[in-house]
Amino acid sequence: MSPSAVPTATTHNQFENDLNLSLLGLGVEYPPFLVGPEALETLANRFYPPSPALKKVLSINRYTGIETRSAIGDVDHPLVNQPNAPSIKELNGLFREEGVRLSVNACEKAMREWGGSVDEITHVVSTTCTNSANPGFDHFVVKQLGINSSVEKILLHGIGCSGGMAAMRTAAHLALGSSYRGKPARILIVACEISSVLVRSELDSINEEQKTRVGVCLFSDCASAAILSNGVGEEHGSRPVYELLGWKHQIIDDTEEDLGFDVDPLGWKVILTQRVPTLASAAVSPCFQNLVQSIPELQNDTQPPTASDFDWALHPGGSLIITGVEQAMKLTPEHLRASYEIYMQYGNSSSATIISVLNKLRESEGKEHVVACAFGPGIALEMMVLRRQTEASPPMNGLEINGANDVSSQNGTAPHDGEMNGNGISHTNGDVDAKDMGSTIINGSSTVNDVGASNCDQSSSSGLPVEGLD
Repeated sequence: MSPSAVPTATTHNQFENDLNLSLLGLGVEYPPFLVGPEALETLANRFYPPSPALKKVLSINRYTGIETRSAIGDVDHPLVNQPNAPSIKELNGLFREEGVRLSVNACEKAMREWGGSVDEITHVVSTTCTNSANPGFDHFVVKQLGINSSVEKILLHGIGCSGGMAAMRTAAHLALGSSYRGKPARILIVACEISSVLVRSELDSINEEQKTRVGVCLFSDCASAAILSNGVGEEHGSRPVYELLGWKHQIIDDTEEDLGFDVDPLGWKVILTQRVPTLASAAVSPCFQNLVQSIPELQNDTQPPTASDFDWALHPGGSLIITGVEQAMKLTPEHLRASYEIYMQYGNSSSATIISVLNKLRESEGKEHVVACAFGPGIALEMMVLRRQTEASPPMNGLEINGANDVSSQNGTAPHDGEMNGNGISHTNGDVDAKDMGSTIINGSSTVNDVGASNCDQSSSSGLPVEGLD
């Protein structure tokens, strides 16, 4: 790439053709358990007295559209079965062990697909919102991978669910800077979240404050990784998984109090107000239009492309987020099939989810161009347009596929090996094909939207304030 490909002061809103930025490998590592909605009810009944707020949360928990959530332990994990919720010190110790392990495994998968060596890694861009220790978890990931200790590291914090995309955007800018200098960039992107062990802290707040905190029904555990290259000096002949064409970061004004993840003596507490689905859905269209206009490859002599001309890798923040964007952008469930599948089988793994959605999306044939989109505290909107290979590709090793991996549940827990069923997701009520995912949530279970609507109403019969409705 020539220096002219780097946006200048006079063309800062435009991308040039052939940025030569590619994702050469993806890796996703889920922990060994899937927990069903029953797990939350089990823990709530073990440690908390019945109350109107708890009853309401448990009711919502049955209708989130999530079949199972990935977790580092089952409902009997010692850390969530103590007399009191775990402390930050205990949570940090667990993350140092489990989070680093998941991250290293995800990185190794991405690097195997790329085919390069740890000695070629020039930068590491990491993110998490479920750990804030110093040094950051990325220090230990780099150490265990055997990457040179002088590698340039950046750890992003305070960006929540948009972290995976913010890490890709940051990596892209670093790669363009290296291209300008004629230097190679092989950037390891890592996102890791351990949310499941925050369940007791959230249940404490529900019990003490009598607020309907829905975040406890949504979040899960995962690590994901990607290798981004600027192509300079590439010797492996690696076939890109996705090529980056352009991106956009935007803050929705006056929304700081609507979406967040606050520090608490017992970890972190989700802030997610009833306005988030509407705010997020309304912001997508203008951001999409602006981004498309900035990418020359997407311009032609007729009319500009519409949202339905793309496949969408939307961060599955919650059922109302997915359906809201689907309706606002006039999409179909098929456009969002990967987001629905990941949401239903694994839940919302915050920053680590978007790479998992991109990884799932490439398993099926689809449109050449993909829009990736995520929301984070701020409210921040991250959007990126990517181009993927249109030819049939061999099986990928980012997240191994096993058609025999059936998800069953006993007391809300099921061990698994981090693999997905290539034919769809196994459910307690029968298999659902990918093409039917959206209708299962939207048309097949209006209770999801009904629950959302009833709990968005502050004047509902319970009179309980809502925290974390998504």
